[in-house]
Amino acid sequence: MKTILSLFSVVLVLVLIALGSGAYNMAATEKHWAVTEKVIEWVRESSIEARARNLEVPSLDDEERLLKGAVHYDAMCPICHLAPGLEPTELSVGLYPQPPIFHQRQPVVDSAAKQDRARKYFWVIKNGLKMTAMPAWGLSHDDDSIWAMAAFILKMSQMTPEQYQALIHSTEDHTHTHAHGHAHGEH
Repeated sequence: MKTILSLFSVVLVLVLIALGSGAYNMAATEKHWAVTEKVIEWVRESSIEARARNLEVPSLDDEERLLKGAVHYDAMCPICHLAPGLEPTELSVGLYPQPPIFHQRQPVVDSAAKQDRARKYFWVIKNGLKMTAMPAWGLSHDDDSIWAMAAFILKMSQMTPEQYQALIHSTEDHTHTHAHGHAHGEH
């Protein structure tokens, strides 16, 4: 047992020396080592799953909620996550890991899977993700606005550019705006 503990200690010290020497390239232009990528993905997905699983999902098909989500998404998200008809932006191309392109995802038709995905989207939108450039919108938006964005993102799967533009333009006839307080945690 002493030999295994000693060997582990030596390996740990060597790994720390290697990482501290700059051997691991943190540039966004270089992919993670395959094992690092797998570990990060596993930790991220496990964290989101654990924190989102008990969230109560409101009605996702409410038209007013979808319109509100469309306004917020259009104001904040296309620069990274794009939108139907939008070409990759300078920012989206330079991000690593690459942000998901929601309108290219397959629609979720199973009700339980849709609820699960909505919970995860809500949690990520509200809390952000470390080292991904995903901000924590919960610091400046209330839960209703965040659920609206989650509902809209689910609806956006396989949306055409024409459908997206029609929906965004239809919000101009409603009371939805992206205006909200930003000072001192106002929502």
